[in-house]
Amino acid sequence: MTLTLAILTWALPLASAIVPWVGTRARGTGIAVAAGGAGSLAAAITLAARIVSGHPLKLLGGLVYVDSLSAFFVVTVALVVTLAGWGSYSYLRAEEERGELSPLQVRLYGTFFAAFAALMLAALQTGNLGLLWVLVEASTLASAVLVALEARATSLEAAWKYIIISSFGVTIALVGTLFVYYSATSLHLSPDQRLTWPALFAHASVLQAPSLRLAFLLVLIGYGTKVGLAPMHTWLPDAHSEAPSPASAMLSAALLNTGMYAIIRIQALTTPELGRYANDVLLIFGFASVLIGALFMIGCENFKRLFAYSSIEHMGLIAVGLGFGGVIGIYGALLLTLNHAIGKSVLFLTSGEVVLRYRTRDASEVRGLLQVAPLTGLVLLLGTLAILGSPPFGVFLSEFTIVRASFAGQASWLGFVLLPLLVVAFVAFARTTLGMVFGSRQGRAAGLASGSPLVGAVPLVAGLGLLLVLGVWIPGGLNELILHSMRSIT
Repeated sequence: MTLTLAILTWALPLASAIVPWVGTRARGTGIAVAAGGAGSLAAAITLAARIVSGHPLKLLGGLVYVDSLSAFFVVTVALVVTLAGWGSYSYLRAEEERGELSPLQVRLYGTFFAAFAALMLAALQTGNLGLLWVLVEASTLASAVLVALEARATSLEAAWKYIIISSFGVTIALVGTLFVYYSATSLHLSPDQRLTWPALFAHASVLQAPSLRLAFLLVLIGYGTKVGLAPMHTWLPDAHSEAPSPASAMLSAALLNTGMYAIIRIQALTTPELGRYANDVLLIFGFASVLIGALFMIGCENFKRLFAYSSIEHMGLIAVGLGFGGVIGIYGALLLTLNHAIGKSVLFLTSGEVVLRYRTRDASEVRGLLQVAPLTGLVLLLGTLAILGSPPFGVFLSEFTIVRASFAGQASWLGFVLLPLLVVAFVAFARTTLGMVFGSRQGRAAGLASGSPLVGAVPLVAGLGLLLVLGVWIPGGLNELILHSMRSIT
């Protein structure tokens, strides 16, 4: 039964790729990807409950491996796929009505959205580091088609930039993976076990330190490119701003987390032999990302690029939490992973409604949104407050936990460095989005956003509701899943 659930988490989204090719139009494709995501989420939640109450799933010598950490990330990514799938319904319907997407583009969207989701979910369920690399690289190719889907000159350029930089980064991750393999050559393990995470973790204290040290640095740079950690982040603002908004949500809230998952796995191997080496490296890259993200948000008028820089900042903050370590730091990092995924999905899907209505990504041309489109304006306002860490939303609790971890450690001065950066990010982000919400009704005239406003509102309201719940109450099952995830890597 557990294996069946694991397969369903990625097979259901993948099955939706068939629908666009059987003669259906945008409506059918949207329903298919939304249903595939919802089914995947249901299977993921059930799988997580079984893993927490039982034992990790391990088959085929570790090629299939699902423990609590895997289950946590599978639930997070499946939730994003569900929200983005519902958002895809409105996006496809509206663009088809406007004549902006051809039938072929609709089919390509449905196919590669499904493949992108399935590859990420499958990557989270393998214990073989080589297969993990293959699946992450394949997800790059699938998502690149989504970035270039609308075939504008800027989107095609962003897609090429994304492919080149991400593929180069993942190649570095491959070299790092080979060094992990080399670090286990002195052990009495079969060749395939030297790339199997459970076997490596069981012998982590006797892995060769020099090659392991280099392996983590290369893996962090390689997968960090996928995550968008500075200074490997340069592809991210272009790709996220040019992709269709549901695809942007997938890139920001699912793809980045898949890369971070790979980094966490390798970090867990280093601690017994290298101590705080990996933590210190994560702190360096994490603080750099928070700084770069906050600074580039200042004066950013393209609101989708603004959301992308916010993702860089938040992924840096997750790296900082992992770098602080300990129970508080890791708990805060995992909690922020989930809350950021939900919050950024809501914001990118909201940005899609704004783009459909105003036909622009320039914040200066979007004013008085709360009057023009009250629901969209209200969601943008609340989503802004949520993602910036305002109480009572879940991101506040996550960020507060990470800041608390900084003061609980030996380098408490880092907390005093982190707080001003968060303030800069707050002011810069809010300045742009609040102007869109409350500004005077000037600039471009607003048209109709989509032919299915009620369906488009479902993921927005559901996402905000989840953020509010997670800010005031962490369900016992989720808390247990996070705690079990921490035990599986410490």
